[in-house]
Amino acid sequence: MGTFEWKHWALAVGILAFSGVAWMKAQPASKPVTVDAKVLHNAGSGANDALPGSWLSYGRNQNETRYSTLKLINDTNAKRLGLAWSYAIGAGGGNQEGTPLMWNNTLYGITTWSVVYALDARTGKELWRWDPEVNQQAVRPRICCGTVNRGMALYNGLLIAPVIDGRLEALDALTGKPVWESRMAYPQDQYTLTMAPRIAGDKVIMGASGGDKPTRGFFAAFDAKTGRQAWKFYTVPGNPENPPENEAMKAAQKTWGGDFWTKGGGGAVWDGIAYDPEANLVYVGTGNAEPWVQKFRGAQNVDNLYTCSILAVDLASGQMKWYFQTTPNDNWDFDSVQQLMLLDLNIKGKQRKVITQASKNGFFWVLDRITGEFLSGAPYVKTTWALGLDAKGRPIVNPEAYYDTDPISIFPTGGGAHNWSPMSFNPNTGFVYIPVSLTPFTYAATKELAPGSTGYAFGRGGAAPKLIDKPAIGPPTDENMRGALEAWDPVNQKLGWRVDGGGGIGGGTATTAGNLVFQVINDGRFRAVTADKGEVLYEVKTGRTGMAPPITYEADGKQYVAFQGGLGRAANINGANSDKIDAPPMLFVFALDGAAEMPKAAPPPPGRGGPPPAGPAPEQQR
Repeated sequence: MGTFEWKHWALAVGILAFSGVAWMKAQPASKPVTVDAKVLHNAGSGANDALPGSWLSYGRNQNETRYSTLKLINDTNAKRLGLAWSYAIGAGGGNQEGTPLMWNNTLYGITTWSVVYALDARTGKELWRWDPEVNQQAVRPRICCGTVNRGMALYNGLLIAPVIDGRLEALDALTGKPVWESRMAYPQDQYTLTMAPRIAGDKVIMGASGGDKPTRGFFAAFDAKTGRQAWKFYTVPGNPENPPENEAMKAAQKTWGGDFWTKGGGGAVWDGIAYDPEANLVYVGTGNAEPWVQKFRGAQNVDNLYTCSILAVDLASGQMKWYFQTTPNDNWDFDSVQQLMLLDLNIKGKQRKVITQASKNGFFWVLDRITGEFLSGAPYVKTTWALGLDAKGRPIVNPEAYYDTDPISIFPTGGGAHNWSPMSFNPNTGFVYIPVSLTPFTYAATKELAPGSTGYAFGRGGAAPKLIDKPAIGPPTDENMRGALEAWDPVNQKLGWRVDGGGGIGGGTATTAGNLVFQVINDGRFRAVTADKGEVLYEVKTGRTGMAPPITYEADGKQYVAFQGGLGRAANINGANSDKIDAPPMLFVFALDGAAEMPKAAPPPPGRGGPPPAGPAPEQQR
């Protein structure tokens, strides 16, 4: 071979070799497991779980247990936890409440203004970011109860995100590009979207917030592939001059009176949804009656269905199968939208498929999830508004708990013994881990109902409130303990253990096979607690307040714990919000032997040098 020929042959071989390398680099990574209905159904089931290291839905699985089988981080090494990396998620607007999702080594999060981001779950490198460009100036005055967002849903390569202005968006999970958009509600009608959507079969289930505005509560089902609305279910009746939408609304009309529909009625669905694929039932918790004070709702001593209730609705038809009302004739803002958890429990020697809830009113409920039969209920905190339950689970109201213009103070707090902060269930201990608030709350009614108001006087001015302290039911409370983490036995309805720190508003829990409960507290603390005994093994201050619940996941053989935190208050310059914020809200990711530097702490709120509050006022929780 001549010199010329050799050079060209070598060059050709080089080109081919380079092309081969380029071709190999251009090939996509192994195809990720599709998150379909089967994968979601089996999540957390052990041997059938296709993605045990992922966190695919708000409650990790459709039972909403927030239990992970991971145990690389466990009770023997949790003291070695440290910050692995962090990510500034962008300007905030309120408390962080979103639960991140993890799939395909990608961590997905959402901000309070509905901006979605995707990160490499191992390094924190930003992969994409999508901003729905909410008109904040127009929407902010319409928001009922805080600029918040609790999370998203994954299904068939789509990331389904609620936008606070009433839109529901489906984004390509790999690229962040919009696939479809549906309009669920309008802020002009006082509705906003704050809860995390849930996947049920091939549908997206979503509720609308607005419970302290004159709104009529509802939730709806959308085709997950197209975004087309399949059905809509109102939680309270409308104008009785119009035909009721279904038999459920026909029955509910009898439990209202006067001109209730002119004030909305309430019953907002702003959290608390679960799905049982075997029964094909969607379970939904509903909010408080509106206005708060019963004397302003047009008729007294009627139940006001279906406020403060747990509803079971057939997924295919959207028709109600059963309901259970936790607070009939609500007078205390005792929503029943708290987390609905589906468990299989041995009760009195019989295996039962149950639905459980630690509701705002202080009672832990256990119902048969197929029939709605009341199985048991008990106060899980000190409670004085009720004297107990009758045989069917109806609360026996303490007559002293009714109020008018003279203020009274009762247990539990109006913000809820347990609010939106997620609880979790560990099958190895049999405990449900509930972040609880233990303080009383003052109620008083206004003399007249101002247009668009709740009728609640906020306890300001006037005489000192009368403390309704006796008779009290439920576990006794240390007077110095404002909030706590409780391990609750749902079978025997009793307290297992309780540790100081926490509260029903802000943060939340996740639990694992490593005998751990990961807890985030609204004052900025993150800790690891033993699931069996409640021993605090690790605790760190993040320097943020307004905290979101944790998740845990595994990537490349390493276990992580992730959560969001930070208010991110915008600086006010000449009466306008600027792009400069006191300290950016963050995504914190912890791992064993993490050695990253903690971000600079946020300064205290203006005019306050003390510790952060236990949580916002009750009207700011939707």
